[in-house]
Amino acid sequence: MGHPAVAEAAVIPVASEKWSERPLAAVVLKPGATVSPAELTAFLAPQFAKFWLPDAYEFIDAIPRTSAGKFKKSELRDRFKDYKLAD
Repeated sequence: MGHPAVAEAAVIPVASEKWSERPLAAVVLKPGATVSPAELTAFLAPQFAKFWLPDAYEFIDAIPRTSAGKFKKSELRDRFKDYKLAD
């Protein structure tokens, strides 16, 4: 979420034929902002091990939250349960 174009983001696991599961980043952009998946990967690469970097990015309107305001990743996992990574 440190990228200037990103308002908030959450990472969840999705199925991968090659690796069983890999990270998918659900990203909410700031109003009027644009960024490509390649730009986000380049921004994250110096801070994380390569195998921790998301294999895919999905740009969404909002990240679901619990009544306490925390990210509700279970809802994201349900939303992207049939997501197929291009291995």
